[in-house]
Amino acid sequence: MALPLSNGCTRLTLSPPARFRHQSTIFATLSPSRPDTVNWVEATSSFFDQDTRPIMLFDGVCNLCNGGVRFVRNVDRNRRIRFEALQSESGKKLLRRSGRAPDDISSVVLVEKDSTKLILIMDFRSYIKSEAVLKIMEYLELPFPQLAFFLQFVPLFVRDFMYDNVANNRYAIFGYSDSCEI
Repeated sequence: MALPLSNGCTRLTLSPPARFRHQSTIFATLSPSRPDTVNWVEATSSFFDQDTRPIMLFDGVCNLCNGGVRFVRNVDRNRRIRFEALQSESGKKLLRRSGRAPDDISSVVLVEKDSTKLILIMDFRSYIKSEAVLKIMEYLELPFPQLAFFLQFVPLFVRDFMYDNVANNRYAIFGYSDSCEI
């Protein structure tokens, strides 16, 4: 049984099995839940004010990721995608807004303005892992949107399994740099 005490502690009384005659008492301090000190909606609301292009978040020190960004830049002649390193302050804010930890660099993330929301309510939509890759392909020149269309029929768990295998070994296979190239 739990009994709250006036000093902020809770007294837990455990009833022993019938063969024991004494009771055990445990004191535990319950910390009040701490509200998040940053309003992530306000902190990231300006990202799509002037420029509505989606933002590709990538691991800035990963050689594979930097190569992917260079590839997307070369193929995206209309510059329909913006880029931001996951390690940057803006990248961390967008990660938090997307419901991910600010130090999570395990996946490429594509953040775009959610066009299904009302104009007055600025909201983002985030894609991770293989879904982010397919969504990025949709913004590129031919034949990538068509390729993305066919790849979407591969089950998500298969695509993400393949993505995770590459992502978990990217430093060992492709190496990393000391700083972000882009």
